[in-house]
Amino acid sequence: MRLRAVLFDMDGTLLDSAPDFIAICQAMRVERGLEPIAEKLIRDQVSGGARAMVSVTFGMDPQDEGFEPLRLEFLDRYQRHCAVLTRPFDGINELLDDIEHAKLIWGVVTNKPLRFAEPIMQQLGLAKRSAILICPDHVKNSKPDPEPMILACKTLGLDPASVLFVGDDLRDIESGRAAGTKTAAVTYGYIHPQDNPRNWGADVVVDHPLQLRSVLDNALCSC
Repeated sequence: MRLRAVLFDMDGTLLDSAPDFIAICQAMRVERGLEPIAEKLIRDQVSGGARAMVSVTFGMDPQDEGFEPLRLEFLDRYQRHCAVLTRPFDGINELLDDIEHAKLIWGVVTNKPLRFAEPIMQQLGLAKRSAILICPDHVKNSKPDPEPMILACKTLGLDPASVLFVGDDLRDIESGRAAGTKTAAVTYGYIHPQDNPRNWGADVVVDHPLQLRSVLDNALCSC
């Protein structure tokens, strides 16, 4: 079936949001008289969310006393500074131009809460271009459940088989496959050091956003 739309995961796929997360974690350490930690330690935990990043930042278990106030502080800071350093990955703007030039629909399906995702899309000038933004606020079950992808396809009025979902986490690939979409795994995102996107069962694996150009060309030519 001919490709009609490309849907992206947000963090680690469409956007490099790690710099904002890193800045917040380091600021929280410094304000407590602690030395900054290696940025890679934080970047490697981005896909695990606030809990994972706070845990590595302070070397604490989520069950430890004092952990929850740190997590809430992290989220409060992120609410106020969620798009200071965040930018599209290198090549994404060109890829979006190509998608739009081909008269395809594109959008975002993310596990990031709407209160963060929406202002980021707006501040980066992507909200007006994106056909859809699906967040956990819109569904009962987040990725890897197929519900977010099914909702996106239904809202856009598209057969899932005509949709390509691009993500940097196994949850993305599982969600897309279960919903019936084609899937693309990216290696440039926030991949845990012990993980390997080539083992996720995606239809294609790419190392750079612009490598998706050939994927789109092939899909546009298929019947």
